[in-house]
Order: sequence, then C-alpha cells, then structure tokens
Amino acid sequence: MPAMNLPASASQPLASIDMGSNSFRLEVARLFEGSYRRSLYLKETVRLGAGLDGEMRLTEDAMARGLECLKRFAASLAGFQPERVRAVATQTLREARNRDEFLQRAQQALGFPIEVISGREEARLIFAGVARLQASSEPRLVIDIGGRSTEMILGKGLAPEQAESFQIGSVSLSLRYFPEGRFTPEAFRAAQVAAGAELEEARGLFKPSRWKQALGSSGTVGAVSQVLAASGVTDGRITPTALRWCIEECLSAGSMDKLSLPGLKDDRRAVVAGGLCILYTLLTQFGITELLPTKGALRQGVIFDLAERLGAPSGIAPRLDMREASVLALQQRFGVDLAQALRVQTLAQSLHHKLEPHAPREARRELAWAAALHEIGMMVSHHDHHRHTAYLIAHVDAPGFSQNQLRRLADLALGQRGGLRKMDAALREESLLWQVLALRLAVIVHHGRDAVNTRALQVQHDGRKVQLRLPRAWVHEHPRTLYLLREEAEAWARSGMLELQLA
Repeated sequence: MPAMNLPASASQPLASIDMGSNSFRLEVARLFEGSYRRSLYLKETVRLGAGLDGEMRLTEDAMARGLECLKRFAASLAGFQPERVRAVATQTLREARNRDEFLQRAQQALGFPIEVISGREEARLIFAGVARLQASSEPRLVIDIGGRSTEMILGKGLAPEQAESFQIGSVSLSLRYFPEGRFTPEAFRAAQVAAGAELEEARGLFKPSRWKQALGSSGTVGAVSQVLAASGVTDGRITPTALRWCIEECLSAGSMDKLSLPGLKDDRRAVVAGGLCILYTLLTQFGITELLPTKGALRQGVIFDLAERLGAPSGIAPRLDMREASVLALQQRFGVDLAQALRVQTLAQSLHHKLEPHAPREARRELAWAAALHEIGMMVSHHDHHRHTAYLIAHVDAPGFSQNQLRRLADLALGQRGGLRKMDAALREESLLWQVLALRLAVIVHHGRDAVNTRALQVQHDGRKVQLRLPRAWVHEHPRTLYLLREEAEAWARSGMLELQLA
C-alpha cells in the first residue's frame, strides 16, 4: 500500500504525552534540518500505577490525580491541531480493568485521543527516541525501567532488532516489597529474586555478545545516575559496585523517610528501592559492567514517530509510516491473496469516500488497513474466517499500532460479513457504521475473487437511507452478486441501523 503523507511545516510544533505509571509527561518540540528543538517539557508525579486496587481497578483518587494533570496539560496544548498531538498510555492502563471508564474521562479532560500501547510498541518507541537523539552505528542495549514495566531493546542504528517488555517496575516492586517504606536486607533480597524471575527468560536474547554498549533511558536510570554523580561515587555511570553502595545507604537509613541521598528528588523517594533492585538485577543478570544514562525516551520517540506519520521533515531519511510496514508484514506472514486484498481495499475506499467524504484521515487509513488484512483469518480456517481475522488483529504484535487502533481494525474485520447483531453496540458510532458498510459491500462485489468493473457503481445516502445504484447491464452480468446484495439489504433492515436500497 502506498504511504499517504500529509504535508507538514517544519515551523509547526509536535506534542507528545506520556502517561506513565509513575509520572505523566508533556513534551513539545520542532524537528528541523536534523535537529530536535524542545520548546516545552512538563512533568507531574501522578502515581497512577499505585492507584490500582486488589481487583486491578483504578481508584477514584488515582483517576482524579490523572485527570487534573491532563487538564493542566490541555491548557498548554490550546490551539494544537489534533493530528499534531499524540498521547500514549502504558502498563497501568494495559492492566486496569476499568481503563475504558478512565480513558473516556481522560480524553475529555485532555481534549485529544489517548492510545494504550502494547509493551513491545512502548519498547519500539523508546528505542526510536534514543536512536535519534544519541546516534550510533554500534549494536546497543537500551533499558527503560518504568513504574510497572521494564523494557529492553536491542538495536543498531535506527532499527530495533529485539524488543521486549516485562511486567515489573519501580512502583509495583516498591509497593510489594517496601510497602511501608522500610528498608531491610530481607526485602531487598526478595525484591531482587522477584525481578530476576521475571527477567530470566530474556537472558539469551540480550546476552553481552549481542551488544557493545548498554544505555539506560527515563526516570529510574536518570534518578540513580544523578545520585551517583552528586555523591561523587561515579560520574553518573551506573555500575554493580555503585548500586551496592546505593542499597547500603538505603539499609543504613532503614526507611524511606530517613533516606538522605544527594541528588534524590522527593518524587523518587517512594520508588527508589524497587528501582534499585531492578537495576541491580539487570546489571548482574545480563553481564552489564556499566549502564550509561542516555538522551531520548518514550516521549521523544512518540514525536519522531508522529513526524513520520505526518510526513513532517525531521532531518532523517524518509520512511513509511511504521503501520504501513506492519500491515505488509502481516499480509506476508498470513499468506494473504494480495490481488484480492487490493481489489477489496480499492472499492471499499471509493465507497467510503462517497458515504463520508469528510472522514478524518485516520478513519480512511483504518479502513484501508482492515481491507488489506480482512482475510488473514483464512490461515486458521476458511469457515468463519472473519472471526479468526478479528481475533488475530486484536491480539497480534503490530509495530506502530496502539491497542485501541488494533481493536478498531478487529471490529471492522468482524463486521465484514455475517449477521450484524454482533456489531450492535459498535455500530452506534456513525463513523464505524460507514466504514463497515463500505467494507461489506466491497467484499460482496468482489466475492468471485476476480476483476470486476466497479466504476458504474454509485452510492449515496440521505441520513441513514442509503441507495446503491446498479446499471442494468452490470446486473445482468453479475446475477449472483445481485442476490448477495439483496441479502445484504435485508440484513441491514433487520438490524434497524440503516436502510439499504438497490436501484
């Protein structure tokens, strides 16, 4: 599929919001002639990850902290075009059972859509930020310890080769093993064992022979590096010996309240023990003799990725939107009939444009991707392949896509054929309704899997009354298609969603 680029002026800023488990961050920057120019950076310690109760639901207090922060961020984003802002949420909202409730309120507070990204997508974006702000041709290991997850990425140049996410972070480990802020040798040992058990499966993937340099990104690494530099223990490099010194200082203090480490900010005090345990485990388990703090993190990676989506000049060789590459890879992986996919995609896009001529760019692209992937479920079974397709899309790792968007594509794939009752709730959203109708009609017209002249087909609508005009000569040539279209009109009539007339 060709990339659909949107011209963008280098003078216009891009904004990213990183809704992490410990902190929310807003960054605004311009990409111009190979340089990254940050104009605004805001950070608030929200501790969303500490607000998950025993049933993995966000408490009202935690949601209120997040919403108030997003309202303040919204004030700084007044006047921004929606396509120039991208907000991503990470592990806490991947886990929270009531995330949809929070996201609905959060998007109202922020004024922009919020994407929940997978762990591997988070890792990819972290590497994107590091690789562009600290360029190198050497193979590197990048580590990012967040509040409830830890990402490890192996890559060279701009390309990540291996990206993994582990469900362990400074907030979750601190809450479990240092719940009252007390520091004991037993608690540190137990926390390190827990971290080691979570990370052990990756020892072969990230062994020292695969990289030349180890870099640490984001909050925990930055906080520990600042402590070591301010204390004169190292110049900011993180080593096993330096981490043992930090742990001994914690044990000497005995508690979080009595801990006095130069350079340690108050917002890190409650999670420093968990972060130290993960760091020490990583260094000893993966043979890392020194970890260097690095420029670049998730929020910068989001901005670079957004620039590529928009076709904005960033001083970097132009690339396809990563989502385009993911769709092509999935087509190859699942043996898609590319000619059929293209036929369905082309007609679905044409019909959709007539049904919703002013549809947002992302809605048009979602339909194109759903059409390109609408038959991947045939790799599982030809029977009910649309259901298999929907499941695969909803659960596959697809770099560039958020979990929200994959669920959207899965809904479209599920709606491509069969009864409409399964789509009752989803089709209440009008934009999805027109996407589903366009895809269903395209699948029917091309059900014979050969070239069909579709230029004579015309569709128009007045509200929920849709008219599909079929020339007599075309109808005589395609009697089976007419039969299927009449069945389709009856299906929509039973659903009560719209009236499809064949003229």
